[in-house]
Amino acid sequence: MEYQFISWNIDSLNAALTGKSPRSDLTRAVLQKIVQLHPTVLAIQETKLSADQNKVKKLLQLLTDYFPDYAVEYRISEPPARKGYAGTMMLYLKSLPQPQVTFPHIGAPEPTDDEGRMITLEFPEFFVTTVYTPNAGQDLNRLALRQEWDDCYRQYLTQLDQQKPVLACGDFNVAHEEIDLAHPQNNHHSSGFTDEERQKFSQLLAAGFTDSFRYLYPQAQGFYQEQRSVYTWFPQRVRTSKQNNSGWRIDYWLVSNRLADKIEISEPLATGERQDHLPILLKFSM
Repeated sequence: MEYQFISWNIDSLNAALTGKSPRSDLTRAVLQKIVQLHPTVLAIQETKLSADQNKVKKLLQLLTDYFPDYAVEYRISEPPARKGYAGTMMLYLKSLPQPQVTFPHIGAPEPTDDEGRMITLEFPEFFVTTVYTPNAGQDLNRLALRQEWDDCYRQYLTQLDQQKPVLACGDFNVAHEEIDLAHPQNNHHSSGFTDEERQKFSQLLAAGFTDSFRYLYPQAQGFYQEQRSVYTWFPQRVRTSKQNNSGWRIDYWLVSNRLADKIEISEPLATGERQDHLPILLKFSM
C-alpha cells in the first residue's frame, strides 16, 4: 500500500481559517493545495488553539469543510502551561483502520509536557507521531530545558520503535548540519543551530532513525532537483529571506531505519510567496 503523509507548522489555525490578512489568504491557498494532494495523514504543529471549546468547535467545522473525509485529533496547551500556545493536531482518512490515539507525556521539564506538543497514532503496521519541539529561546535561556526535552523525546521514540516502525514528523527546531541552513557561519550560537541542539539530533538519529530527506538527497545544499529549495522555514522578520533562499531546514520526517528503503518522496512543498514554514511531504510504500 502506498502512503502519503504531510506535516506542517501552520503558525495559528485560527489565523489560517478565519484571518483577513493577505498572509491568511496565502495560508488558505496552501491548505487547498494539501486538500488536492489528499494525504493519508496530515500533521499540524503550532495550532495555538484556544481553551474556549466554542471557538475550537467553530474552527473544527471550518477545517472539516476542507477535509470532510478525515477524522481529527488535537491537543491544546493546558495549565500550568500558558493558554493559546503551541498545540498539535493530526488528521487521518476515515477509511483507514481506526488508530489508537495517545497524547504523550514524556517526562519532560515543566511546562513543556502540558503545551500540547505531541500526538501519536498507532496503526496496525506502524506509529505516526508529530512533535512541536520547544525552542531554545532567542537568548538561549531555554537551552538547558531543550536538552532535557531532547533526551526524553529520544527515549520515547526508541520505546515506540521497539514495538513497531515509527514515522516521526514535525518542527524539530534544529538545523542538523551546516548544509541545512543558508548561513551557518553566522548562526553557530543561534537558537536552532547550537552545538548542543545539533548533537542531540545526532543522538536521535543514532538511536535508530533516518532523516528521510537526507536519505534521498545526502549532499543537497540550497537547492535540489530543478532548483527546488532544501529549506523548510524562511523567517518572516526578514522580508527577502524566501526570495534569496535564505532559510533553514528544521522540519523533518524521520523514519525507523528499517523503513528507509521504503521512502519514495521526501520534500518541502512550494508555498508561493508565503514565508515561515513549508509543509513537508513523505511518500512511501509498505
